[in-house]
Amino acid sequence: MNSNRYKIFQNARNGVLVACTSLMLLGGCAGVPTDKAGQEAYYEANDPIEPFNRAIFSLNRGLDAVLFKPAATLYRDALPQTMRDGIRNFLNNLRTPVILANNLLQGDVDAAKVTVSRFTTNTIIGFAGFGDPAGDLGAKFRDEDFGQTLAVWGAGEGPYLMLPVLGPSNPRDAVGLVVDTLIDPINIWAANTDRDEIPLARTVVRGLDERSRYLKTLDDLEKSSLDFYVTVRSLYRQLRNDGIRNGGSDDPIPTPSISLDEDEQLLGPRAELVK
Repeated sequence: MNSNRYKIFQNARNGVLVACTSLMLLGGCAGVPTDKAGQEAYYEANDPIEPFNRAIFSLNRGLDAVLFKPAATLYRDALPQTMRDGIRNFLNNLRTPVILANNLLQGDVDAAKVTVSRFTTNTIIGFAGFGDPAGDLGAKFRDEDFGQTLAVWGAGEGPYLMLPVLGPSNPRDAVGLVVDTLIDPINIWAANTDRDEIPLARTVVRGLDERSRYLKTLDDLEKSSLDFYVTVRSLYRQLRNDGIRNGGSDDPIPTPSISLDEDEQLLGPRAELVK
């Protein structure tokens, strides 16, 4: 049992170490501009290793073009919307222990009550979570993770990072991802019963579902962006700040204007806000 837990920890740790080592080796590649306007833009972007991040971004786009996007398109075309919604609801329901833990770590008792009520209602009435009757009753799903918890505790985000395959992040969110992976009861159970394929399958299906819902939105965003890398960076930081503030209105980060199709809601109403 202990060896399995160690294996989870080791895998998660290795991923972060790779990112951190790359960051240390390549940090400083982007020099600070000497002019005032350039310096303001540099510090606002919070991207001191931009050349490295752009290289990873190009790698990710290549993987997306040959693998992720075709698979997500097949997933979307093969399954009806109702079935895809059911799968997403089920995956959200499985995240309940992680979300609840972060609710409590943030001291948000009201959110914890909603999380418990959603899980109870959707598991019993919603056929193990494939349905979302709790959402229909007004208890909407709200994800929480340890990266957000660290932010609530006052931890800074650190420099912007583009991780291989995983995409936009920062040191705070990378640590949060590791902690969420370690405390997830399903991951622990799978490791202790030699069912390593279950967390992998869940991650793959989650990735397909997420990518399939953003197909048109990301295509439109790429076509309308002067610099797609900068747009994705700004969008990520806006989303994370929005999630940390639970939709609060005091977002100080200037971001690009983005509107979404009604059937591909990526960000919700807050995504339309600008500066």
